[in-house]
Amino acid sequence: MTTKRFFIGFLLVSLILAGIVSYYASANPDGLEKVANDKGFNAEEKDHGLKDSPLGDYGVKGVDNARLSGGLSGVIGVGVVLLVGGGLFWFVRRRGSSDPASRREENVASEASGTG
Repeated sequence: MTTKRFFIGFLLVSLILAGIVSYYASANPDGLEKVANDKGFNAEEKDHGLKDSPLGDYGVKGVDNARLSGGLSGVIGVGVVLLVGGGLFWFVRRRGSSDPASRREENVASEASGTG
């Protein structure tokens, strides 16, 4: 399996999980929320600052269908993570190739091939 095929498969699985399977996630409270309810310190909880953002509360504002709203939110999230992560990897890779050892190896390779 090539790296390209692996990443395409990984992207498809991520999109399917985020866009379709996420709708079937449990609506029950998670462990932290349950303990907060059981111990009574959930009365101090406050809404987060991004609650009214376009993707706040695991949905897309303005989309009334809960299944579609949650799926779109997941797909948009996968896209944002892909863009930010890919951009960081690209930046680090580009920045890393400017060190003297890498340039020396590139010069040796280009001289050996007759292009330098």
